[in-house]
Amino acid sequence: MNKNSNSLLAFIVGAGIGTALGVLFAPDSGSNTRDKLSYKLSKYKKELEELIQELVEGKELHLNEAKSEGKRVINEAKSKAENLLKDVNKLIDQINNDN
Repeated sequence: MNKNSNSLLAFIVGAGIGTALGVLFAPDSGSNTRDKLSYKLSKYKKELEELIQELVEGKELHLNEAKSEGKRVINEAKSKAENLLKDVNKLIDQINNDN
């Protein structure tokens, strides 16, 4: 998780706890308090589920980017190795022709 995701998660958890404590200590009837608490908790649950989904999608994106970058590096190394092999073969041919 990156720093922004951690901060957002900490904010959401803090807001949920603050809301729960505020509702519990508010001067209201028990059923109203439970209804409010249930509503707020379901709202925060939905937001957390969305955040988790975004993190999972972001992880998959980073994984795909890493795979693409790895393939690019491998292709580049292969190309350089082939060019080096050609240069070595040219040098061998020059040495053989000089003899």
